[in-house]
Amino acid sequence: MDRPQLILASASPRRCDLLAQIGIVPDQIVPADIDETAKPGELPRVLAARLAREKAQACTTDGYVLAADTVVAVGRRILPKAETLEEARACLDLLSGRNHHVYTGVTARGPGGNAAHRLVNSTVTFKRLSAVEIDGYLETGDWAGKAGGYAIQGPAGAFVRKIRGSYSAIVGLPLFEARSLLEGLGFRP
Repeated sequence: MDRPQLILASASPRRCDLLAQIGIVPDQIVPADIDETAKPGELPRVLAARLAREKAQACTTDGYVLAADTVVAVGRRILPKAETLEEARACLDLLSGRNHHVYTGVTARGPGGNAAHRLVNSTVTFKRLSAVEIDGYLETGDWAGKAGGYAIQGPAGAFVRKIRGSYSAIVGLPLFEARSLLEGLGFRP
């Protein structure tokens, strides 16, 4: 008997790669087209959870749906997905020598419409970065489109002194939670 399809509501190739690590290959990738702007006064953790829910809701395909969103924050300040060198530099200057939070919301929806949600909060501590280190990282281009202006799985991994929480959530998808949510809705890889 064929199982219902699994749709990943994300354009992130990192999320596909992470799922493949645990033997889950989406049948379709259907990026959600939603406004990811934070609402006035919205806390970072609330934003990550809301966006994951909205991405799952935006996918109208029947079957299993998995959606996630990652937000990098220093205190209540939400860092952008860096689109320019100036944004990336500002993020790295702010993160230098500090702890920051990476909130990843994940939502799974089953074929019957039932949904389950989790929010994973991980803490990352960066070493103090020199201007030479920041310039060198910016030259790699690895920062482009990344929340907080960096990707832990790339060259910026050398800046990380310590993490507390889920490494896969920092990359973009908490694997334990994602698999648990899907299995709780009846999905069998």
